[in-house]
Amino acid sequence: MKDSYVPEMMTKEDVTAMILSAKKQAGLTWEGIAETIDMSPVWTHSACMGMQAFPKAKAEALVAALGLPQEAASVLEESPTKIWEQTVPTDPCIYRLYEIVGVYGPTIKALIHEKFGDGIMSAIDFDMSVVRVPNEKGDRVKIEMSGKYLGYNSW
Repeated sequence: MKDSYVPEMMTKEDVTAMILSAKKQAGLTWEGIAETIDMSPVWTHSACMGMQAFPKAKAEALVAALGLPQEAASVLEESPTKIWEQTVPTDPCIYRLYEIVGVYGPTIKALIHEKFGDGIMSAIDFDMSVVRVPNEKGDRVKIEMSGKYLGYNSW
């Protein structure tokens, strides 16, 4: 990112903008970036968008891979403040996921309670993958989520 503007005091938003610019300029994919830093594409994108704190070694690897200013590494290591700007998302892809949770959330909750007991699925001890599945009626998006079960009585 030579000859790019670097603010005096970088924020997570500044670093996210630098990441997106470097990714676009280099023609990279999230899969490729994730492979470079040895993390999952889901986690890598989320962390690059400011929703996760990078471990020091991963922050340094990302900064080196994308040619970001060294100061960006410490910003990537900062704990995030997770704020959603909209009550109901308007982006069509994100809205459909919101709709799925609205329609199937009570069903998922009921089935978790039947199979595990009174509790929740962790979104901290959590894995997710997004896979393209060929189908004669049109390719499918397969989202797999796996979170540790946390019983309410175990808190």
